Amino acid sequence: MPFFLSADEGERFCLYHEPEPGVAPRGAILYVHPFAEELNKSRRMVSLQARAYAQAGYGVLQIDLYGCGDSSGELSKARWDIWLADLARAWQWLAERHLGPRYLWGLRLGALLALDFAVGARPQALILWQPALSGRAHLNQFARLQSAARLFAGAPAVEQGTEIAGYLMPPALSAAINQLDAGALTPRCPVQWLELNLPPLDAGTDYGASAEAQAALQPASALLIDRWRSDGAVVHAVPLHGEPFWISTDIGVVPSLLEASSAALEIA
Repeated sequence: MPFFLSADEGERFCLYHEPEPGVAPRGAILYVHPFAEELNKSRRMVSLQARAYAQAGYGVLQIDLYGCGDSSGELSKARWDIWLADLARAWQWLAERHLGPRYLWGLRLGALLALDFAVGARPQALILWQPALSGRAHLNQFARLQSAARLFAGAPAVEQGTEIAGYLMPPALSAAINQLDAGALTPRCPVQWLELNLPPLDAGTDYGASAEAQAALQPASALLIDRWRSDGAVVHAVPLHGEPFWISTDIGVVPSLLEASSAALEIA
């Protein structure tokens, strides 16, 4: 069900997947999308997963944040606090559906935004797809695509907007993202961490059971998860082999991630 959610700065485009008719409601999930073109590249996978969650009895709300997708505003005027306010409105909208416990699901930079929002929202659990570990490092990845990494290599924020991957970033937004560190956002709820890695070159393109047995977390992810656990967090990490659909040339689908995500929520 598509609709627009009223906000202080225009409207936000939303897509809501109701729990499957005849299935007892089990909760509600708010999806937090990634940044820039990764949002568009991931829509197919997110849609498939949202439908799977709905079939299992969850209401799933997707929201395009201010200046993103089909929502009001320009990214050049976006701010981190506006995005947090957008999530707060969506979170309240889900609460009014009275479906049960609420969960946050984020992809890439959206996972980092979900972690930041979770500090006050206190979700039942977090579902993190390929989370960005550092806002600065994440923007550097985009900057390198256009040979602009020097703009985010510790230099102070410039007074003019900076173009990243074809998107004009306001200084306040880039500065806020640069300061984000997942290590400082230890979650106080269970976390389902799902991460994709390409298989070894000699493993071919078969992402079946034999390949999954060899999948491992990226070293930086493993270190962060260990740090969270030492700080009391409960993290269930699932490494998988698969194509990074959020940056692939074609619209990619990773069935193993869909299956693992549905199974992970069962134990959240």
